[in-house]
Amino acid sequence: MQRKVYVPGVALLAALTAGCTGGSGTDSSTTDAKAGESNTSVAAPGKYRTLREPCGAVDRSLLRDLLPGATTLPEEQQVKAYDGAPAVTYDTDRRVGCRWKVDSPGATHHLRVDFERVVSYDSEVSDDDRAKEVYAKQEVAADLPAPSRSPDEPDEGDDPRNGDGEDGGDESASPDSSASPDAAASKPAGDADPTASAPGGDASGAGGGAGTQTPPEGLEPRILADLGDAAFLDDALVRSGSTAQRRTVSVVFRTSNVVVTVQYSEQPALTADLPDSKELQEKTQAVARRLAEQFND
Repeated sequence: MQRKVYVPGVALLAALTAGCTGGSGTDSSTTDAKAGESNTSVAAPGKYRTLREPCGAVDRSLLRDLLPGATTLPEEQQVKAYDGAPAVTYDTDRRVGCRWKVDSPGATHHLRVDFERVVSYDSEVSDDDRAKEVYAKQEVAADLPAPSRSPDEPDEGDDPRNGDGEDGGDESASPDSSASPDAAASKPAGDADPTASAPGGDASGAGGGAGTQTPPEGLEPRILADLGDAAFLDDALVRSGSTAQRRTVSVVFRTSNVVVTVQYSEQPALTADLPDSKELQEKTQAVARRLAEQFND
């Protein structure tokens, strides 16, 4: 009979122990859930964890077109010219580059490619977002001109010419474009610069050092579509002192957390010769698009 007295006590102790164990499990799961929620707030890393080898990134066929003077060199010098010279960097995991230069009787050609892998050290800012900031600063520094008005886009200045008033036609025919803000905005950047000169002369402008000349209409520095996540092209013709004029075309684009710069320039041997803006732009864009394809492979 005394043994039966102890049975209820044991059952009660077991029940209390189970209750405590259940409570402890609930607190642990709550803590784990909060920790999981905290981890989801960390920004995602960028797509690219490494960089391509830059000197081998430009196809030999492209280099032959970009560096025409190399074909006149002895075979050993040709190989060296096409191999390029790696840029000196302190962290090849973050930034690499390569340069090519070939002299010929007609002109000197330079090519440079630069890859920068952007990493954000802020847990709330992704690598891609930080790369957007790096790219945006370069685009702002290029000081691209405002895009010209499309011929099909309606112009408020056309309304007075279509009006019935006698004064309307005279006002619209006025050569003073400063009266119309829209007309001034639609002009190429070179036309708005009073220091701009006729073709072959020098003019101060964005993107150049000693002096630049605005490229022909339709080839102005501009935003490029269908190249990476964002891209722009800059074009500057620079002349310093009595040396020949050197045209440099730059294409900068971003793909995820990598910013790529391609810079191609031509400096004719004769000061009277002007590098062809269209040709240089087409060749520079060809290199940039090939590099974009490689990063997406």
